[in-house]
Amino acid sequence: MTVFLCAKCGGSLTPNLTPLPAVPSVPDDEERDKESRLAPATLPQGHYAIETEPWGAPYMPHPDQEDGGPAQPRGPWRSDEGVAMVSAGPRNNVVVHPEDAPDLQPLPDWENSAGCCGPSGDSGLNRACPCGARVATLVADCFGPYELHLDAMRVYGYDPS
Repeated sequence: MTVFLCAKCGGSLTPNLTPLPAVPSVPDDEERDKESRLAPATLPQGHYAIETEPWGAPYMPHPDQEDGGPAQPRGPWRSDEGVAMVSAGPRNNVVVHPEDAPDLQPLPDWENSAGCCGPSGDSGLNRACPCGARVATLVADCFGPYELHLDAMRVYGYDPS
C-alpha cells in the first residue's frame, strides 16, 4: 500500500493505494457514459500503476511520419499543422483513478484544461495540491482515456505500514 504525497508541502494527495503491475488498457469506446461521454476510468479506484513510457507535453515530431501512431500510451493521434506528434513528456508518472485524489484543484482560470468535454491532458499539468503546487494532469475528455497522472518529479510515495 502506498500513499502519494506532495513533494512541496508533504500533504497527502491520495489514500492508501495498491500497486498494479502495469497501466491497464483503455476500455472500449462503447463503454463510454452516454451523458458525459467519459470513458470508464483506466484504473480501478484504490489502485495505481506506473506509466513507464513518455506521456504528455511536450510533444515532438513522430519518427514515423508516414504511418504515425498515438501520441502517447492510451491516447489518440496528435497532429500539429499536419505533422504527426509523439510525447516527449516525463516517464514514470503515477496513474490513478481521478477520484482517488479528490482534493486536487484545477489551476486558476482552468489553465492547461482545454478539451472538448473535459481536459484533454495535452497541455501539461492542470491540477494542483491544496498548497498550490502543480502536481498532476487530469485526462477527462470525450476522445481519450479517463485517468489522473501524478507527476513523478512532484509527488512521492510513502508506505505507512
